[in-house]
Amino acid sequence: MKIVLIGAGGREHALAVKIAECKGTEKLYIIPGNTGTKQVGENVQINQDDHELIIKFCLEHKIDLVVIGPEKPLIDGLADKLRNEGIKVFGPSKKAARIEGEKSFAKNLMKKSKIPTAAFEVFDKENYDEAISYLNKINYPTVIKADGIAAGKGVMIAEAFDDAKEALKECFINCSFGSAGDKIVIEEFMSGQEASIFAITDGTDFILLPAAQDHKRIFDGDKGKNTGGMGAYAPTPFVNDRDLSIIAKEIIEPTLNALREKGMPFIGCLYCGLMMTSSGPKVVEFNCRFGDPETQVILPLLEGNFVELLYSAASGKINKDAVKYNGGASVCIVAASGGYPDAFEKGFVIDGLENVSRNVSVYHAGCKELNGKILTNGGRVLNITSFTEKNNITDAKRMAYEALSKISFEGMQYRKDISDKALK
Repeated sequence: MKIVLIGAGGREHALAVKIAECKGTEKLYIIPGNTGTKQVGENVQINQDDHELIIKFCLEHKIDLVVIGPEKPLIDGLADKLRNEGIKVFGPSKKAARIEGEKSFAKNLMKKSKIPTAAFEVFDKENYDEAISYLNKINYPTVIKADGIAAGKGVMIAEAFDDAKEALKECFINCSFGSAGDKIVIEEFMSGQEASIFAITDGTDFILLPAAQDHKRIFDGDKGKNTGGMGAYAPTPFVNDRDLSIIAKEIIEPTLNALREKGMPFIGCLYCGLMMTSSGPKVVEFNCRFGDPETQVILPLLEGNFVELLYSAASGKINKDAVKYNGGASVCIVAASGGYPDAFEKGFVIDGLENVSRNVSVYHAGCKELNGKILTNGGRVLNITSFTEKNNITDAKRMAYEALSKISFEGMQYRKDISDKALK
């Protein structure tokens, strides 16, 4: 099978490794790929926003399956264009991808379908005064979200009215999130442990992969600004088999049904960010693709044929027996550039990659190659990811941090408490 993978981050490096190792993968192309993906497939230097050139490449190379990693190509409708040319795609249509691209759409869908989530109100940029008036009436803390995609950074927790007013200013006046912040969702604050669930679906039927927990804030103890994710681990002990059954019945199934009834069946990976509250699981957000860095810790926990899972879902008849949980554990630590998620410098040499043992994978994200050296080229640079054959988070954490200690670049920062919630 000839496969094209779209994307250039750590998630795509992890996906590329998993796809390449599957029986039946004849050739893997990654568009555009990165310094890591070229070790397991062939990078193709096409801009992932150049849909017409991607389609031309797929037709000329007789591609059997396209797997789309990032949200932007999906929200921009790449999956639709490929399907119109008769190419099988693992990834939702432009309409179905609205579940991530427009938080207000997702919230209203959940409200109508009685899917458990936080209470909310939606305000446009033009309704600034009404939003301020609303913020004067509610209880705190509260959550303010940019409606559009903001690289995982458009969520602000306001502890008091002044914080909320500042968050509104960031969205509506400073335009810190561009057009993504022209509309906002103000949500009830939910307490509990967060969890990430991936539902692999053909639009009707689905399977749930092992639950993970992400670490969004830049500093230990969940302090500081939101990021695209500073680390993750799986499986999380905060989601048991009974919880998974509730999530499937009360969240995933009605969401897929609602989208299908709207004429926008969701084919791909439906990412469900959850809060495990005292009254049960509630939806924090939906994404229209594999999460990052959760993908890096979930894929090592799967045995079977991952490509068969994706291909069968893309073909409209998911093979739910294609993969299963292998009983292990995984921890991923993100090594980020100094200053991230604010301004940061690039171009620093990364040392020590050759010193990492085989039982730890280092997925490349914000990297580039120059004169035979790997340099930093983004905010989140590397994903150091361990795997243990038994479900032992303690060992998985130790292995990941031991590997990280052998790697260095100027300004490198990382959290030291990834997976500690599970250990406590």
